[in-house]
Amino acid sequence: MNSSLPLGVYIHFPFCQRKCAYCDFPSYAGQESRREDYIQVLLTEIRERSRQTGSLTVDTVFLGGGTPTVMEARQVAAVLTTLRAAYDVLPEAEITCEINPGSLRTDFLMMLKDQGVNRLSFGAQSADEAELRLLDRVHTWEEVVHSVEMAREAGFHNINLDLMTALPGQGEDSLMKTIRAALALEPSHLSCYSLIIEEGTPFHQLLARGELALPEEEAERAMYWNTAALLAQHGYEHYEISNFALPGRRCRHNENTWRYRDYLGFGASAAGLYRNRRRKNPDDLFDYLKGLPPLIEDLQPRDTQFEQLMLALRLREGLSLAAFKARQGLLPRAIWPREIQRHIKGGLLEETGGYLRLTDRGYDLMDMVLLDFLPA
Repeated sequence: MNSSLPLGVYIHFPFCQRKCAYCDFPSYAGQESRREDYIQVLLTEIRERSRQTGSLTVDTVFLGGGTPTVMEARQVAAVLTTLRAAYDVLPEAEITCEINPGSLRTDFLMMLKDQGVNRLSFGAQSADEAELRLLDRVHTWEEVVHSVEMAREAGFHNINLDLMTALPGQGEDSLMKTIRAALALEPSHLSCYSLIIEEGTPFHQLLARGELALPEEEAERAMYWNTAALLAQHGYEHYEISNFALPGRRCRHNENTWRYRDYLGFGASAAGLYRNRRRKNPDDLFDYLKGLPPLIEDLQPRDTQFEQLMLALRLREGLSLAAFKARQGLLPRAIWPREIQRHIKGGLLEETGGYLRLTDRGYDLMDMVLLDFLPA
């Protein structure tokens, strides 16, 4: 493991205007009165963690949620100022902020620009108003368009749009309408995530009652690959299972995570990986505010081996054999000789150019492939 590499930082803002029907992330609606308390605890965590780790070099920062844009501009500015005082954030660092189109304000954009934020990620989800209502989103597509225009006027040009696919009742025509509407905004990056029904969400309850009609698996896979083909025609590289970028516009923060680089997490529910130790803050907002300690787990070699493989196989380039050996001390075939050979023979994996990667068919069956590599 090369501990001299710069790290990533994730900062979680758990507040939102309304909980979406599909969301199982630790986020809270109607708790705006807790924002200032939260910021003070968050600033303390950043300072104390820096005293433990030293002033490490940081090359990516990601502000996520929840909805960072429901915070006051001065609160987010205080977090970024404190982070820069505690860590060596490189001048060329990629700094991303998630944006909810329904809550974006000009003063917030100006603050982000002043604080060196250089990448925005909009939770657009769909250009179909009926689908947005089904998802319980608080914005319209018109607000997405307006928010992107606001961002460009403020000087932001590295823009991602998050879109959702395989929605209840969604067909090929509806999805392609959304993709084309997104392309019309000329984003530098698109994230197209297939809907996953998580326990404890309203969608899960509807599904259990038979009131949610999801696309059949064959139709979902067809929409996935047709999306990739359309985006490729417009110059977007399909570089990760759900992510597409114009040349030079990959999300460096997420890419480093998939390559199993260390990162620190701050805020309620935030997790980090540093020197083979996982650190996870309490999921519950109120437990975090009370100062309950994080969960600490020292990972065993079998854990880090599987995690590095699993994350890298999400990338179209796959797992770098050299990077795996540098961190784990041996090559993947020394750990999983039969599993690798079986899936290469079955056409789900391929090893070429110093990488182990999934084939297109392997992408469709990724979960099945990974089951064979799980630690015993």
